[in-house]
Amino acid sequence: MFINDRVDVALAVGATGVHLGQTDMPVSTARKLLELTHPDSPCLIGVSVGNVDEAKRAVLDGADYVGIGAVWDTKTKDLVKPVLGVRGVGDILDIVGDAGIPSVAIGGIKIHNALHTLHGAVGPITGTALSGLAVITEIVSAPDASIPAKALTKIINSRSKHFHWPALCLAPNTAPSAALLAENAGSLLTVLRERSPLVHQITNNVVIAQSANATLALGASPIMATAPEEMDDLGKVAGGLLVNFGTITNKAGMLVAGKAANTNKKPVVFDPVGVGATQFRRETASELLNSWQVSIIKGNAGEIGALLGSSEVVSRGVDSTGPGFSDPANIVRSLAKRERCIVVMTGKTDYVSDGYTTVALSNGHPMLADITGSGCIVGMAITAFAAASRLVAAETVEDEGKLVRGDMFQAAVAG
Repeated sequence: MFINDRVDVALAVGATGVHLGQTDMPVSTARKLLELTHPDSPCLIGVSVGNVDEAKRAVLDGADYVGIGAVWDTKTKDLVKPVLGVRGVGDILDIVGDAGIPSVAIGGIKIHNALHTLHGAVGPITGTALSGLAVITEIVSAPDASIPAKALTKIINSRSKHFHWPALCLAPNTAPSAALLAENAGSLLTVLRERSPLVHQITNNVVIAQSANATLALGASPIMATAPEEMDDLGKVAGGLLVNFGTITNKAGMLVAGKAANTNKKPVVFDPVGVGATQFRRETASELLNSWQVSIIKGNAGEIGALLGSSEVVSRGVDSTGPGFSDPANIVRSLAKRERCIVVMTGKTDYVSDGYTTVALSNGHPMLADITGSGCIVGMAITAFAAASRLVAAETVEDEGKLVRGDMFQAAVAG
């Protein structure tokens, strides 16, 4: 049994542990009191942390574990700090992971976002994953608390198989050959044309008609919906979601659509058009990536560099400038590892990586730079192939621990 805040109560009942907030008794003082009273049965001490500085202090103070949050918005208590999102949790995990301190995420954890929290909240440097989740409202507010408790336990147990190998990556030591990738791309195209999955596209105003027609030409079915009110329904029926923010006119729709796709385990493709051009675009990209788990990021060199924080290649509006990256394979690999997804960088040579396996595709042509929307259509094609890959993937018990079914790496190569 763990006692929240009250060291005196923990002492009185001989609790297993006590959890302290940032305004409670310091860890060092609590440790002295607990050891003085119960020298033969040490009491564990956990600390709530909401930023990197608090995590560093918890490590120095000798905390036995940390509770990281709030991850999402919560009604359990009034928040005095901004929610962290999975990226913020990941930064803290790098600190506590180095010290070998276990951690749980807390704040707004629900059945619908538990898997995203576990998958996305990983230290970008150390690869440290969460030890577990702390859940309050989802369980105590349910008429039958056992139902959400069992559902969350199932998610945590199934996800544990992927803690040390991201669920969107290829299996270890299974890098496919070029011939196999090409063969599988052809097979996916056949599936696409035979089954015509619905491809939901929130795309920029410049290419809406072009993308819709290209979707039909490829064999899929387009729907170009942007209203937040219809995203829950579309998340259930669409085969995949493309979020292209070349013209950011409905951020609310993008936010809700991505969450709905995650809830229904549908592929999410993100095309951060011109993300390096303005501060608003950079902030919007960060907000979107912190709100839902993307399956595939597709962008040109300037866009991929901007997401990674690299200045080696810069953007001019929506276009990249300069000769490109000196080590493009490492760039896409680094972003894929950080964002826990597949990354596609387009150009004269396209690069696709899951953070471990990287392939180069020499399919570029100078004429593509002379038309508007060619990159946007590539994003659509990747989404269509991702939807097709989900259709043909055999459903297994391990799918409970995955954010999306299907081979997203193969879909990215095919697109």
